[in-house]
Amino acid sequence: MNGKERIARRIAREVKDGYYVNLGIGLPTMVAAYLPLGIDVIFQSENGMLGVGIPPLEDVADPDLINAGKQPVTEIAGSSYFASDESFAMIRGGHMDMSVLGAMQVDEQGNLANWTIPGKMVKGMGGAMDLVAGARRVIVAMEHQTKEGESRILRQCTLPLTGTHVVHDIVTELGWIRVTPDGLMLTEIAEGIGPAEVQARTEAKLAISPDLTAMVVV
Repeated sequence: MNGKERIARRIAREVKDGYYVNLGIGLPTMVAAYLPLGIDVIFQSENGMLGVGIPPLEDVADPDLINAGKQPVTEIAGSSYFASDESFAMIRGGHMDMSVLGAMQVDEQGNLANWTIPGKMVKGMGGAMDLVAGARRVIVAMEHQTKEGESRILRQCTLPLTGTHVVHDIVTELGWIRVTPDGLMLTEIAEGIGPAEVQARTEAKLAISPDLTAMVVV
């Protein structure tokens, strides 16, 4: 099991029956593939789809059925389609129980940077700004460090922000980190590593929960 799968499997266990959930582009879309049996969830895609199913097998993917990240998706019974204005009315109206987003940086205050790197051509922020403002709970799903080994969890974000004080939880291959009024708290940890290693790979200061448990990804 690689790090991204570990992250997606753990977040899937957090989704509750009856939830309306938006899965962001990239790693978050993997969550749909690992839902526990018996959980009835409605996934929403901001390009205008309610009732997104699990990712399709490559040989049966429909090129006309895609999510906001242009990835092929499937539909569940009762799926509906609508214009972008209706999609964002759902998001801005507070109807999403959870939003799972990727990130380039998150900091101790729950600030999120996930839409641009200065100097690179970006067409726009997309729906991220609305999702972090409208969802009841925002979970960031990302690898703990960059390819260069730099921490993505910082004392203060250095990239342009998507939203301030919007992140509730951060999930990486190393563990589950909760954003609290007093800073970041490590509440679950991946098998085979200790809190000291997680802290060494994190720029931000981590408090260690007295109830620290293993991160279960079955």
